[in-house]
Amino acid sequence: MAEALLTAPTAKPAGRRPRPTARERARGRRDARGAWTLLAPSVVILAVMVGYPAVLMVVQSFTDYSIKNKVQGTFADFVGFANYLEVFTQSDFPVVLMRSLGLMVAMTVLIVLLGVLVAVLMTRLGRGWRITVSVGLLLAWAMPPLAATTVWGWIFDTQYGVVNWALNTVTGTSDWTNHSWLLNPWSFYMVLTIIVVWQGVPFVAFTTFAALGQVPGEVLEASSLDGATGFARFRLVVFPYLRSVLTVVLVLQVIWNLRIFTQVYALQSRGGLVSETNVLGTYLFRQGVGEFGVTSAIGVIMVVLLLAMSWGYVRTTLKEEEL
Repeated sequence: MAEALLTAPTAKPAGRRPRPTARERARGRRDARGAWTLLAPSVVILAVMVGYPAVLMVVQSFTDYSIKNKVQGTFADFVGFANYLEVFTQSDFPVVLMRSLGLMVAMTVLIVLLGVLVAVLMTRLGRGWRITVSVGLLLAWAMPPLAATTVWGWIFDTQYGVVNWALNTVTGTSDWTNHSWLLNPWSFYMVLTIIVVWQGVPFVAFTTFAALGQVPGEVLEASSLDGATGFARFRLVVFPYLRSVLTVVLVLQVIWNLRIFTQVYALQSRGGLVSETNVLGTYLFRQGVGEFGVTSAIGVIMVVLLLAMSWGYVRTTLKEEEL
């Protein structure tokens, strides 16, 4: 017994990795050079197309840079946070910001809920009906925002709109003749929400439908045997498999709905009141001509707001990658 203990091999200390050999270090450097060589074009494009404008926007937001400096070729004066104070205290930006956030929340909730419902419906349809629904969704999704806004503008047109005609037909009166849906801000928001939701649902529906196909069949069968049906089955069994996909969809919808511009601008051109229907995109576009300092401050605020809203998703994604 004593001899066995004396001749037993000594255990090597755990937790220390062996130092890489010269060949392994050379291979690592070669792989790193190859990776950076492949990434270089994308990094250069991002630096030129995104990095430089972003840095320039931040710098200009702290100056009084205007069209006068651009024409005369003079340098702008540093004003510190004066532009940011002006934006929040001497402009309509706070009202526009709250209006944009409210519309974003309403549109995002409707798009996600309707998209998930359509995706679940597609799983219950036969092949022919599923193809029909998919084609309809693709047509709505593929239509450019400006074209979609023009079509819906005709539907809600004051004189020749289908909606006014239908309401007159149903009520048997002429009360809806020449009724303007865009003149009143609340009905303007209703039309805008219909357009954005109509074009946003297909993306959520297709993405969720693809994710539903990844739910294991044996899990659904086991839940049926256990008596789980309806909403309880979706919430307790299906939703955990969709959580990561729906998180991505939700963040993207928040960003897209907060940045809407084309639909709002086109509806305003058809009769909407600009001062009462501006959102962040159109407000930034219509900011005083040549006031680059104030405009840059608004742009910085929008970027910070979008990053703050997306941070939860980014942090969750990074944690999942570390597991």
